[in-house]
Formats: sequence, structure tokens, C-alpha cells
Amino acid sequence: MTTVATSDLYFDPFDHDIRRDPYPVYRRLRDEKPLYYNERYDFYLVSRFDDVQRVLVERATFKSGDGMVLGMIEMDAQIPEGLFIAEDPPFHTMHRGVVSRVFTVKAMQALEPQVRELVARTLDPLVGSGGFDFVREVGTVIPMQVIGMLVGIPADQQSSLSDLAEKALQREFSEDREPFDAMGAINAVFEDYIAWRVKNPSDDLLTMMLDLTFEDQTGETRHLTHAEVLTYLNVLATGGSDTTTRLIGWTGSLLADHPHQREILVGDRSLVPNAVNEILRFEPPPYHIARKTTEDVELYGEVVPAGSIMVVVPGAANHDERHFPDPDTLDVGRKIDHMLSFGYGPHFCLGAALARLEGRIVLDELLDRFPTWDIDYDGARLTDGYMTRGWETLPAVL
Repeated sequence: MTTVATSDLYFDPFDHDIRRDPYPVYRRLRDEKPLYYNERYDFYLVSRFDDVQRVLVERATFKSGDGMVLGMIEMDAQIPEGLFIAEDPPFHTMHRGVVSRVFTVKAMQALEPQVRELVARTLDPLVGSGGFDFVREVGTVIPMQVIGMLVGIPADQQSSLSDLAEKALQREFSEDREPFDAMGAINAVFEDYIAWRVKNPSDDLLTMMLDLTFEDQTGETRHLTHAEVLTYLNVLATGGSDTTTRLIGWTGSLLADHPHQREILVGDRSLVPNAVNEILRFEPPPYHIARKTTEDVELYGEVVPAGSIMVVVPGAANHDERHFPDPDTLDVGRKIDHMLSFGYGPHFCLGAALARLEGRIVLDELLDRFPTWDIDYDGARLTDGYMTRGWETLPAVL
């Protein structure tokens, strides 16, 4: 028998009041209702670290093929061919395997000189300015330009693609068609670009994708279809840029709010990579992830029926004192075995190495130029989206 929560404890990812500061609700979820049911939207939710990790790892029980966020599953949205982040085996195994052949940690690390030059070129004009917007002048600029390096997106199209990515990921999937229209507009840009690149091969990641051969689920050796390549590019241009944009914004606000931690980093740059991990733990860009159960699952004495939507919140898991000592304290020297900001298991984010690289270089170069800064929170604004959580605007005062 499934029971329904009747207390005043309430959470849903569409609630903007909760979203501004979800951590008090997260604590109550972990302590009072580790298996929570939302009657309004008909989903279950787990919030403790071990439970979130289990949902992300056990893909036979918690499937991804109906969508990776609540709104997509509720709408029964059609999953584009090649969208491996919302696929199950054998298609997930096949499509992820293809991308992982070109999106390697070694290949990402080889970008460091170019990324560092880009970051320096972006930050240098801000020196002596008296202030800048962490998101609009840094966070939305650098990630899309890095994706441009990888794929070869023309510089004059990167800004418009960044704006479209914001609309695709920071609006609710509902009767409002804006996210879908934005995705369609991104595809339209890439349609022409793929056709051009076929005739004009280069040494970029797109050309490597077009040239790849692999064995698909039927045993046929083939190239990627046009639709598959288009989906990959859309994932790179949206998800790849959005999460890193949020990371850069949280870097700005958290280190302003914790000046002693920033001072430690100014004095010891060897801690910068660890600090990026701690920032990702403390404020993970993904707000929620959703799966669908393939069978009845018993948790905390209750039964989650097969076919139910299961939601996990990385921010709640990353603040679980059962896994992290003193989790609500930002500690740039914290030893982290792993956290769940990039997911975990078979759907672990392939772009994690690139996001960490960008976050590390941005932080290092920021500290070179701006050892201190404050935030004008009266002018700051969180995004409206429910897939990721972070700043839309974040004015820094120097």
C-alpha cells in the first residue's frame, strides 16, 4: 500500500519561492520524509545522498528513456534521436559510446592554453571598470566560446546561440512553447552548419563526429545519422554551456559571501581545483533530475509503484550530513570522494572534465586580477528555469 504525505512539508521544482533558497526544505525532506510524494504533480522524491546515488546508478529500475526532467516526462515528450542523456540501453550505450570517443578527458585538457587565453581576453577589459556582471560578461561568454572552439561554431553566431540556449533550458516545459521553439531555432542554425562542414572538413569535434564509424544496436557498422549529429550539437550548445555558466555565477557569489575562503585561494592556488569541486558540491547547477520506475520499489516502508516518476535533487544529496561532515559550510580544502552534481553512474556527465577545466581557469584568472569583490544583490537575479539553478544576473562591485 502506497501512502501519501500529509504534513506541511512541500517541495516541487516549479515553486519559485522554494527555489530561491531550497536548503531548509531539503533538510526537512532528508530528516522527515526521505521518500516524499507530491500529490499535485504525482511524483516521488528522494533526497538523501545514498538514495539519490542509487536512483542514478540502477538504470534497470529507474529508466531515463521517458525524459530526464519532470516536465518532459509529464508531457510525454518525444525524445530526439541521439539524445543519450534521455535514453536507455541499448541506444544510450551506443550513442554515449560514440560521443565518449571524441569527448575525452585528454582532449579537454589539451584545450587549456586556448581556454586560458580566452578567459584572459575576456577579463582584461574589466580591470579598473569598478564592477562587472559575473554572468552576462563572463559566465555566458566563455562557455559558448569554448564550445565554439570544439565544434567550430562561427564567432558571429555564438552570442545568439547562447541566448537560445537560455530560453531552451531556463523556461518550463508546459503549454508555453518557448523552450521547444528555442531548440528548433538552434537546430536550424546547425542544419546549415553541418551541411557546410561536410563540404569543408576541419580538425574540430564536428568533423570527427561526421567521420566516425561505429557498430549500432543492430550490428551494422555506420556513420552517425544527420539527426544524431544534430542532437549532439544541440546538447553541447545548451547543456554544455548552461551548467558552466551556472558554475561561474556561483563561484562569484559564494566567494564573495565567504571572503576568508577566497583569501585562502589567493594565497594558495594549488587549492583552486579542489575549490571548484567544493563550489559544485555546495551549489550544484542541476536543480533536479527525473527517472521513471520500471517495477515496484520499496523505500522506507512504502511502495513506489512501477511507472512512477522518481525525482532526485543533487543539492539535497550534496548537503546530506550522513555523507559530508558539516555540509552547510563552504570549505575549499574539503576532501571530496565524489558528489552528485554531474550525476553518477551510467549517465555521469560527459562534459564534467570540460566544466571543471573552465571553472578552474576562470577562478585562477579572476584571482589574478580581482583578489576581492562584493556582490550587489539588489541587482542580482536567479534564473526562472527548473532544470538548472543559478544566477541570471550577478553584478560584482570591485
